[in-house]
Order: sequence, then structure tokens, then C-alpha cells
Amino acid sequence: MKLSKLITIIGPTASGKTPFAVEIANKIKGEIISGDSRQIYRLMDIGTGKDLNEYTTAEGNQIKHHLIDIREPGDKYTLFDFQKDFHLAYQEILSRKKIPILCGGTGLYIESVLKGYELKEVPKNELLRESLQNKTLDELTSILGVYKKLHNNTDSDTKKRALRAIEIAAFQQEQNPTAQDYQPVESLIIGVSIDRDNRRNKISSRLKARIDEGMIDEVKNILSLGVAPEDLIYYGLEYKFVTLHVIGQISYQEMFDQLEIAIHQFAKRQMTWFRGM
Repeated sequence: MKLSKLITIIGPTASGKTPFAVEIANKIKGEIISGDSRQIYRLMDIGTGKDLNEYTTAEGNQIKHHLIDIREPGDKYTLFDFQKDFHLAYQEILSRKKIPILCGGTGLYIESVLKGYELKEVPKNELLRESLQNKTLDELTSILGVYKKLHNNTDSDTKKRALRAIEIAAFQQEQNPTAQDYQPVESLIIGVSIDRDNRRNKISSRLKARIDEGMIDEVKNILSLGVAPEDLIYYGLEYKFVTLHVIGQISYQEMFDQLEIAIHQFAKRQMTWFRGM
């Protein structure tokens, strides 16, 4: 059987994508490219669910992985950066006669390489930022909606993210069409899913386990290294709510309850996104 040059494994959080990708990689001598927007950061291990032990098979084989632990906490990593880094890893894997396996839950990252999004590095627009500075998050979300259909609200879950998303959308609207830097990548796409109740149970139990494993201490450690709280909050989900708890803005119970709800909502949005791919 002729194998595709790329295998893509998609699915919501807690669906078991990584173990499945590792199993496939072990059988076909493949290597995994992470399609997760937060696992690129060093030290952000528990909250992002890196679970690097999962890349070792039951037989003890270590599956090579890419685009994990490549940036420092606090860095801003864009879709433009991911597209470039993906293609570097993709070509490197192919050059060694291996099969690349793209695995992750960040739908926009996955779609950008499969469909060959035309992207440019977007500079800061200080005039635009100044004009929007006093807007509320709801107002910014409405403005962002004028530029593009919101598949999910990842771009607008904090005011800082919403401002940047508007800045990018405004820049792209002003650009003249040019040749694509990267062509769409043909891929076999495999969707991993579990039933709703099972997914919800796994999310809740995994959240409790991550807190027990030291997720709060992980955030405290990153903050102690000089990363600003707003930079961690920018990453959303675990790092948003745990940071808000650590700096005293919400209680432990508020952190847990709000984070649990947010992760369930995120998984639902992931499913909506992947169905539309």
C-alpha cells in the first residue's frame, strides 16, 4: 500500500491523539510533528499536557517528535512562525525517508499547512492599537467578527489577544494577493473522537490529576523567572486561570470550576472546527 507523504491526526482534547499517533509512528517508522500552539514552550509541561513519556512505546522505542520545547515562556509564537517551522520539520523528516505525522488539537495550525494559508509576518500597528485601547473585550470581539467568521473564540478570550487578532486581520485585508509561500500539503487525515460523556469525564479527571501533579507550582515557577502574569494569561485555559489564582484574583475553587468549564467549552469548539475541515 502506498503511504501518504503526511498523515494528520486530529481530535479534541483528551481524545487520545498522541498515543494513537505514537502507535502509528512505531508501525510505519514515522516521526511526529506537534500541532499544538502551547507545547512549543519550555517549562509549560503539565498545563499543556505534553506527557513526553507517551512518546516511548511499550517495547521501549522512542518516537522522535518535533515542535515541542522550542520557545521560552513569554514568547509570542504566531501562525506565521508555525507554518515556517512545520515545513522545516516536514522536509527534514522526508529527507530521511521517514513518514511525517502531524498531530494536534490547534485547528488553525493544522488547517494552515494542509490548505497552504498565505501568511505574512504582521508588524505592530501602534495607531490601530491606540484607537482600540479603551474598548472592552466584548467590543473588540465584535470588531474582530467584522473581519472574519469566528470558528471559536480562542482569538478573543483576553483583551490582549483580541487586539492582536484585529491587528493581524486588518493587515491581511490591506495586502494584495501574492503567490503562496507554501503550497497545500496533501495528507491522509484521521479524526479521533470519543463520546461526549466519556470525553467530559476524562477532561475532569485529567484536570484534577494535573493539579495534583503540580500545575500550580509550575505556574509559580514560570512567574518567578520573570515572565509577566499577563503573558501567561495570554496563553489561555490552564495558564490563564491558574495564573489568576496565583496572583490572588480568584480563589482555588473559582480557578478549578472556571477552568473545568473553559476546557469543556474548548473541546466542543475543537469538534466544531474539525467537522468543518
